[in-house]
Amino acid sequence: MIPPQLLLASNNAGKLAEFRALLAPLGCAVLAQGDLQIPEAAEPFDTFLENALAKARHASALAGMPALADDSGLCVPALGGAPGVQSARYAGEPRSDARNNALLLERLHAGLDRSAWFACTLVLVNHPEDPDPLVAQGRWPGRIVEAPRGDGGFGYDPLFEPVATSLFEPVPSGLTAAQLAPAVKNAISHRALALQGLVAALRGRSA
Repeated sequence: MIPPQLLLASNNAGKLAEFRALLAPLGCAVLAQGDLQIPEAAEPFDTFLENALAKARHASALAGMPALADDSGLCVPALGGAPGVQSARYAGEPRSDARNNALLLERLHAGLDRSAWFACTLVLVNHPEDPDPLVAQGRWPGRIVEAPRGDGGFGYDPLFEPVATSLFEPVPSGLTAAQLAPAVKNAISHRALALQGLVAALRGRSA
């Protein structure tokens, strides 16, 4: 069963907008943890899965309601998988998309493989001690362009050019994620794919 209301364990305005757009057609309203004065959870782990689970349990415990957590980031094989779980803080605190993008371009110097992917892990818990949380993952392949392009999206979107594969057709050729219309991005992104898996799992449990 798809709950009528979920708490999103994030204060990221870009993520909140995307999840609201993705879940609205399913009749699910998304609250932001900041609206309930819930502080952000620590993210000390080395994997998206562990961090997402910690955030979901933290938010659910303080709100007393089901919580959905997303941990996602950009993985660049030429940089050993970085920025990875440190994507939002790649250039340190305070968080800055512009500084993160600049550091990525600095480290991904000429001659390195520019292939990359966005990864997303979603975890939904019905309560803080939920022994069987729902987990779904999505991966969006692409490459890092040489300079930012586009004003939409957030994070590394201006540097990320999706690539077409048999699983991701159609992809507008030559456009970065920041140049895609929101409706297009929300249909093919890593979060969209993870959410599709989450919704399928929810429906499977209610069958």
